Amino acid sequence: MAAKAATATTFNATVSAITDAFGDPTRRRIYLFVRDLETPEGATTSQVAAEIGVHPNVARHHLEKLAAGGYLEILAGRGGAGGAGRPSKRYAAVEGASPDFPVRSDDLILSLLGRALTRLPHDDAERLAEEVGAEYGRAMATGLTGEALEGGHRSLRAAMRSVADALTAHGFAAHADERTNQLRIINDHCPFGDVATEHPVICAVDRGMVRGMLAELYGESVGEVTTEASVARGDTFCSTTI
Repeated sequence: MAAKAATATTFNATVSAITDAFGDPTRRRIYLFVRDLETPEGATTSQVAAEIGVHPNVARHHLEKLAAGGYLEILAGRGGAGGAGRPSKRYAAVEGASPDFPVRSDDLILSLLGRALTRLPHDDAERLAEEVGAEYGRAMATGLTGEALEGGHRSLRAAMRSVADALTAHGFAAHADERTNQLRIINDHCPFGDVATEHPVICAVDRGMVRGMLAELYGESVGEVTTEASVARGDTFCSTTI
């Protein structure tokens, strides 16, 4: 019995580790790109960002997560022209560490979440959904905070652009927008899909993610974050206003 318990624990730990490393579609794309490179020198953050179409800060966050999980190794790259300057990190796949990707169950989980939230009073459900989104948003911003501060992302506008890049990496097709002195995040695509249409309370997760990331990148004084427009409510796009 003890051996079986140990085996089950090991299996669960392995599945959890793989899910943590590859549960994000962008991270899986990045891993596959680096793994399939024909050169042993690996790829730089800028190369990955250009290939995947994300901000370099977002690419760096995913690369570091993959390296921490033992799927990529960090190589010392050359410096600038003629080898001068600070060497850039290069990332290469670890031989023999290729995982079996877990089965995607996002639609099932989202449907279950939507149904569970409908059992709660509306205000309680929306507050819970936003809290979950905010916690996830803070986690998303953790890998961006250092770079954001070093790069001078101290203004709210710059923080908003970083948030939009991070959301895009998670399937939202987002961009920052400013009209009549009001900052907004516009999402042209919602990864929650039909589930959000059936259960609009899930839109509060999106709002929470924006609030959580801004709290990390800019500070708690960001102000009120509200949902201005939502596809689930019949609008042509989703808009989160600061």
